[in-house]
Amino acid sequence: MPSPARPKAPSYQQRTWTLPPDAVVHRGTAEDAARVLGGLSVTALTGAGISTDSGIPDYRSPDSPPRNPMTYQQFVGDEAFRRHYWARNHVGWQHVRRTQPNAGHRALAALEAAGVLRGVITQNVDLLHEDAGSRHVIDLHGRYDRVICLTCGRVISRAHLAERLTALNPHFLETVLAGGLTVADIEVAPDADAVIEQTSHFVPAACEFCGGVLKPEIVYFGENVPRERVERAYAMVDDAGALLVAGTSLTVMSGLRFVRRAAAAGKPVVIVNRGETRGDPLATVKVDAGVTETLAALVDLLAG
Repeated sequence: MPSPARPKAPSYQQRTWTLPPDAVVHRGTAEDAARVLGGLSVTALTGAGISTDSGIPDYRSPDSPPRNPMTYQQFVGDEAFRRHYWARNHVGWQHVRRTQPNAGHRALAALEAAGVLRGVITQNVDLLHEDAGSRHVIDLHGRYDRVICLTCGRVISRAHLAERLTALNPHFLETVLAGGLTVADIEVAPDADAVIEQTSHFVPAACEFCGGVLKPEIVYFGENVPRERVERAYAMVDDAGALLVAGTSLTVMSGLRFVRRAAAAGKPVVIVNRGETRGDPLATVKVDAGVTETLAALVDLLAG
């Protein structure tokens, strides 16, 4: 039987949404945001933009390369796609696990410790909020450090899987990193998907308990966020007096729905992001500036 055709390299979609020309956007500064948020309990919603200063590229900033997602349907339905994904992830997770929280992550942890922030709903899978000391975090799209069997439901650590993948592909990393390259030299997406082409001979690992298909415990494009997780996130928005959005273009409904919920309830929405977001028309204040420096300023203004 001929081997399956090599899949095209998956990456993430370019942004196709633009702000309507007649939209009213209330632009402001960190000081304006602090005046809106002062005295209120706040829930934060974060995206990939908060982790760029930790060395993890985002999806949709003006400088991001075009990306097209590998969908859940492709992953579960095509062995060639799974091979391609696990080869790239075997490289990419090495980078993500070495990243450290930046001042933006630490700022949100400080706001929580000061009693200003109720918690964080994050679209990221990098666990940097937890590493920074945030205690109430909803990892909306899952975690990069865990792997689940789609057949028996067992969950294992990504570190344990790395040992198995290395044993199955003993010289793979050496080949990828030939010529003096390091993992840091390779473009890695926020879900630990590294941009490499040498994947056709990679050997994925099956579940060691039942032989089933292993998948990162990450919500893929075309896959639904578990309902229980969404309800907990809604409750965190409902329990707060305001919503602070940081580092996300809100292009997909997964994050935008929380902005819409807060705005529908009459709660102030502050958005901090470089460039347009789909939630801008709903923002009480939009701060078009760097996430790290703006969040650090909010600590001084709200908890100083």
